[in-house]
Amino acid sequence: MQTAYITHPTCLKHNMGYDHPESPERLRAIENQLIASGIFPLLQQHEAPRVTHEQLVRVHSESYLHAIEAVAPQHGMISLDADTLMNPFTLEAAYRAAGALVLATDLVMTEKVENAFCNIRPPGHHATHSQAMGFCFFNNVAVGVAHAMTQYALKRIAIADFDVHHGNGTEDIFKHDPRVMLCSTFQHPFYPYCGADSSNNHIINVPLTAHTDGRAFRSAISQHWLPALESFQPEMIFISAGFDAHREDDMARLNLTESDYTWVTGQIKAIAGKYAQKRIVSALEGGYALHALGRSATAHIKVLGGL
Repeated sequence: MQTAYITHPTCLKHNMGYDHPESPERLRAIENQLIASGIFPLLQQHEAPRVTHEQLVRVHSESYLHAIEAVAPQHGMISLDADTLMNPFTLEAAYRAAGALVLATDLVMTEKVENAFCNIRPPGHHATHSQAMGFCFFNNVAVGVAHAMTQYALKRIAIADFDVHHGNGTEDIFKHDPRVMLCSTFQHPFYPYCGADSSNNHIINVPLTAHTDGRAFRSAISQHWLPALESFQPEMIFISAGFDAHREDDMARLNLTESDYTWVTGQIKAIAGKYAQKRIVSALEGGYALHALGRSATAHIKVLGGL
């Protein structure tokens, strides 16, 4: 079966300023590299639907959803924090980004595709139950996970997050839900300055020091993620696919390369093949060095698609 590729044109219209690193060019960099690599026509392409209120309220509070809708600007731009801004298209882009995960989950669970990659923005893994932060408004992956549990009655879902920043929002949403295992690697100490001491039986946080290279990253995954995932035996795996730990990305100080993303994707795919009927949904999180982002995401998608 094919890998689904899900995006929406409105995700390109969310813009936080000409010099903001979380730019529309990120999506174009990935798509252009997929086209240049000859992979794009091999993907099953879909336009992301709009997420519903019912799907959002599974992971976000009613008060937060009302608040974010109330402040969404009709003109100009507003700032929710120093890094997280909204223009007139932001809310619709966020609805489509979260909706992409719902569609991806449905496509995988109904065996229309084996797995899916959501090329979306704004990203999601910093969005908590009741707060937007770190470029994120809705927790896209959490919406997909909650949909899989609600719609398909899955009881064990794993999230693999290899973004350079800790997915504090995802942890906030699922920290008390043992049906969800979060496996996360991240540079520490670094934004959002948490996660190093909050692990438990289903939150597997692996902080990495600045300048960690691919060899140490692979060792950390092998020592911490893989045994936990083997024990958990997930029925489905979601990936918060951030590519900002790449050595060319100056937003942080880790030193991964495309081959490391190929390797970790292969490890996740092997676990999914063993326990989860190959079911994987991946969603873009970080990654700000455009050339490295395009190459890394393409390497990731190649493994997903067996290409």
